[in-house]
Amino acid sequence: MRKFNYEAKDNKTSKVVKAVVQAESEHEAAKLLVAQGFTPIDIQETQSGENFFAKFTGRITTKDKVVFTRQLSTLIAAGLPLSQSLRTLVEQTSNRRLRGVTQELIASIEGGHTLHDSFAKHPEVFDKLFLALVAAGEASGTLDSSLQRVAAQQEKDAAITGKIRGAMTYPLIVLVVIFGVMAFMLFTVVPQVEKLYKDLHQTLPWITQVIVGLSEFGQHFWWLVLIVAAVALYLLIQYLRTEAGIRTLDVLKLNTPIIKGLFGRLYMARLNRTGETLLDSGVSLLDMLAIASEAVNNSVVSAEILRAAEKVKGGKDLSASLGAEPHVPELVQQMISIGEKSGRIDEMMGKTAKIYEDELDGEVGTISTAIEPVLMVVLAIVAGGMVAAILLPIYSLVNTIQA
Repeated sequence: MRKFNYEAKDNKTSKVVKAVVQAESEHEAAKLLVAQGFTPIDIQETQSGENFFAKFTGRITTKDKVVFTRQLSTLIAAGLPLSQSLRTLVEQTSNRRLRGVTQELIASIEGGHTLHDSFAKHPEVFDKLFLALVAAGEASGTLDSSLQRVAAQQEKDAAITGKIRGAMTYPLIVLVVIFGVMAFMLFTVVPQVEKLYKDLHQTLPWITQVIVGLSEFGQHFWWLVLIVAAVALYLLIQYLRTEAGIRTLDVLKLNTPIIKGLFGRLYMARLNRTGETLLDSGVSLLDMLAIASEAVNNSVVSAEILRAAEKVKGGKDLSASLGAEPHVPELVQQMISIGEKSGRIDEMMGKTAKIYEDELDGEVGTISTAIEPVLMVVLAIVAGGMVAAILLPIYSLVNTIQA
């Protein structure tokens, strides 16, 4: 199927609309437009591919998706046909890439596909949770409320992720300062001290000799340092994209002191919030577990959820199945067990998610408080070591002169 940008007159409203249509040829595209009640004005084949710069400048953010989803829900609730609602969004969307995706959605829907199938053609924009809620909304006739749930879920997940990033920002800034101090001392102060001692024919203390050696190596082979650092960074990124690398990073998140509690609460909040949203929308328990295993975004916890799903499939209760997994706290098991007895698993998962989201807020502050003194000690050791390497020779020189 080829894509064509078209400009056509709507015979019912006499308005001129612009969108995208999929067809085998320009002639077939025109026939399709006529069959849908449009009079074609201009049809041009879409140029395939995006330039390298556009891929980065046209990134679709979570905020873009939330606004898009809420607006679509409002328009559908107001009684507008789906294709007309999407055309309205094309005019209101400022993000070029999202506008293009919306035009493709219009073309797919007008070609006879469901909204779920149309969204599914863009997995890089719409995840499985989004697709599951849309499918449930279409099946139950509550698409507008399902879209509202999607937007709410996206907002909550974005808020949690933002808090995690905020907690990690301060340590990164301090580390940059540490490396900046080291570079400044090595390339400006240390060479001057070395020159002074060479002129006086004095032997440098061992710590100063080490620093001077690093300084000389950096001045003469800085290009090699940059190449090695770039290659090491590239190899690390490539490794972290492999299955083994992803698992290694996920294991570190769950077992590294200080941050393991933070990530543990994050994954439980995602699991329970996703479970509440999906079950409340009518998605089956097994489908919910399959989607939630991806929503947690950790391969270790994901595997545990899938193991629990297999036990549920065999007739075991969800609470007992999840409770047997090492990274699922007892609180989750107890709350789901209460939900099973009362017939309101979704409600209890929602309350559990709220507990972990509140705990996560406190944990972020605790992490920042715990990391700060550690980083200060590291900074003091690095800066103190550099200062000692510079001052020791000066004190030695003074003692030699006095003697």
